[in-house]
Amino acid sequence: MTIDTHEDMPEQKPGTELYADDAPMKAAAMSRRAFMRGLGGVGAAALLAPAGLLRAAGLPSLAAIAADHALAATSATAAFVHPGLLHTQADFNRMGAKLRSMAYPWSTTWLNILAQQEASSSWTPNPRAVIYRGSDQDNSWLFTEDVRAAYLNALRWKISGDTHAADCAVRIMNAWSSTLKQIWWADGHYDGFLVAGIQGYQFANVGEIMRSYTGWQAADFARFQSMMSQIFYPMNAGIADLAHPSSLSVYSSWDLCATAAVMAIGVLCDNRAMFDAAVTYFKQGLGNGAIGQMVYYMHPGYLGQTQESGRDQGHDTLSISLVTCICEMAWNQGVDLYGYANNRVLAACEYVAKGNLIQSGSTYYAMPFAPYDGPGFSDRVFATGGQGNSRPMWAMIFNHYVNRRGIAAPYSQKFAALTAPEGGGGSDQFGYGTLTFQRDPIAAGSPPSGLTAITLGGRIVLSWWGSAYAQSYTVKRATAKGGPYTAVAHGITDLLTWSDHPAQAGTYYYVVTAQNATGESAASNEAWAVAGTLLDTHLAFTDGTGGNASDSSGHGHAGKLLGGAGWGSAGSTKRPGVALNGKGAYVALPASLLDTVGDFTIAAWVYWHGGQTWARIFDFGASIDKNMFLTPNGGSGTLSFVISPNQNNGQCVINAPAPLAAGEWVHVAVSLGGQTGKLYVNGRVVGSNQAMFFPPCQMVEAANLWIGRSQFANDVTFDGLVSDFRLYRGALSDAEVAVLAAG
Repeated sequence: MTIDTHEDMPEQKPGTELYADDAPMKAAAMSRRAFMRGLGGVGAAALLAPAGLLRAAGLPSLAAIAADHALAATSATAAFVHPGLLHTQADFNRMGAKLRSMAYPWSTTWLNILAQQEASSSWTPNPRAVIYRGSDQDNSWLFTEDVRAAYLNALRWKISGDTHAADCAVRIMNAWSSTLKQIWWADGHYDGFLVAGIQGYQFANVGEIMRSYTGWQAADFARFQSMMSQIFYPMNAGIADLAHPSSLSVYSSWDLCATAAVMAIGVLCDNRAMFDAAVTYFKQGLGNGAIGQMVYYMHPGYLGQTQESGRDQGHDTLSISLVTCICEMAWNQGVDLYGYANNRVLAACEYVAKGNLIQSGSTYYAMPFAPYDGPGFSDRVFATGGQGNSRPMWAMIFNHYVNRRGIAAPYSQKFAALTAPEGGGGSDQFGYGTLTFQRDPIAAGSPPSGLTAITLGGRIVLSWWGSAYAQSYTVKRATAKGGPYTAVAHGITDLLTWSDHPAQAGTYYYVVTAQNATGESAASNEAWAVAGTLLDTHLAFTDGTGGNASDSSGHGHAGKLLGGAGWGSAGSTKRPGVALNGKGAYVALPASLLDTVGDFTIAAWVYWHGGQTWARIFDFGASIDKNMFLTPNGGSGTLSFVISPNQNNGQCVINAPAPLAAGEWVHVAVSLGGQTGKLYVNGRVVGSNQAMFFPPCQMVEAANLWIGRSQFANDVTFDGLVSDFRLYRGALSDAEVAVLAAG
């Protein structure tokens, strides 16, 4: 059977849109898509690419973008693996071997493919000069059918050697590359970008499979590459422009299909710059397709709440399909995005899989959900629209994490079993993964991994990745690095999280082992956390000379003076400190400092010269998307502490009654314990917030830890001095902060 994931797709008539936007919830989806929302005077043309990274002012044309990348498109700095997108030659060898032995589920999936009309080698292509989607002239269904037919015939040739199938795939590609001139879009009508993204990465995959076929003439292959690089690539090229942030009103699936297309076209065209741009965007991009925004919030047990999980499950699962295709293509070129940021993609897969599985009877699993606010909307619960969606994508996910890596993926595994053998994926994904991605079971699981220990609300919360074939897990604790360890919890099965409440304050060290049929596994990595408080970083700023600020905490967290920062003193006491001139000077702290920080206290003595708005005493974060900062005078005209989980959407704010006093030394401090945040001035609480749900550890790869500098390039830098800067793990009490202020 062919699995069809869209309620309006079965007939595939002209004018029918083939994207999950256009299920029965279309009206609501359209109101929330909101390409113009929150953009002020920026025209809709500023969102040309789904990644939304084109310039909002002085916007270049698509032709100009193509010209900007022309030089890069003609050169490759390192050789690519070919074929090397979703499938490699080793994959095809495995498929062929399994089919020769008639092994399940490979053989069943193969027979399913052969039963599809698109798999016929007599398929006749229907090329058009212009592809329309989302308009009265919609003909995109012709193209999506041809792409599927080309892919299925390409598989038939590559696995079985059937040259009739190969000739069919070539015929389809030649027909479109010699006919297509444009993918249509207009202001207010952006669905053409979905064709450029989704079908763009798919068609590039077909070309990659067929590139070695001797029956495909070199001139025809070159024309196909030209079509992909000159028509499809420019419509997705915005992801390469990291200097211009995407509007967060563009959903993750739009960004992800653009990223997938750029990566696939890069490999097809031997263009290292394109490929690298896709990898960079995945890691560092500012739109919702970058992994830090696509996986918005990490719940205990590594359930990664996804950007579209509060929207509907049609889109939510589409994002999973796209992000894992990106990971597979990158993996086949030697780049591990699957495992990036402690398997963050797996956390998303497990969250979405669990949320779409029945727990018992007709009841789905209850899902944790952190508040998610975007431009013009607020999500507060896991969306039930389209819940139970069974896109044919889980075989690839399960086989990578479990059968390649030996990592447990229990909910992805359940979904893979539920959808096996996989059918086709309609227009959104190829499907048939139980042929193309299925692997033999791994011999043994890997030891537990990725263990973290984070103090949240006074509890030490552990999470870890499990081991394939594990029956349960044991947590072991020590009071010294490296042990000896004592078991403190046994028989943990699901979720893979455990909370500790040590009776005494101090630093504790943890490992986890798995229990399986052969006994106990090797231990995981060691993780540590603090019960109570610990002075983690202390920059007294009394060095007086040099470009480094020493850390007296003993943890090696020295700061670097940059941008003209120097040394000075101020006030009647001539208190020494780092001097920041308001003209670009700042101090940078080590990039990994906040990776496992939950509860915290930050305190410092500050001498501000005044006359600034939005300057930063400190600003710690990954980018403008996710950061926390203290400003002496913010938008409210007061001293403010802000945690931003999604740029300026859903910010957690504490405002003091007034701005920071200028021309004098003032002691300031902020603390977070659980969800309770407090702001202090000279040892007294001047503001609090009981709903600060986004601790520092939620900021993925927070590398920009700056004293005196903002994440926003246009904000002024701090003008004044900072002294005795302290970062504590754990929330100090009011009395303890008062003691610091009295010093």
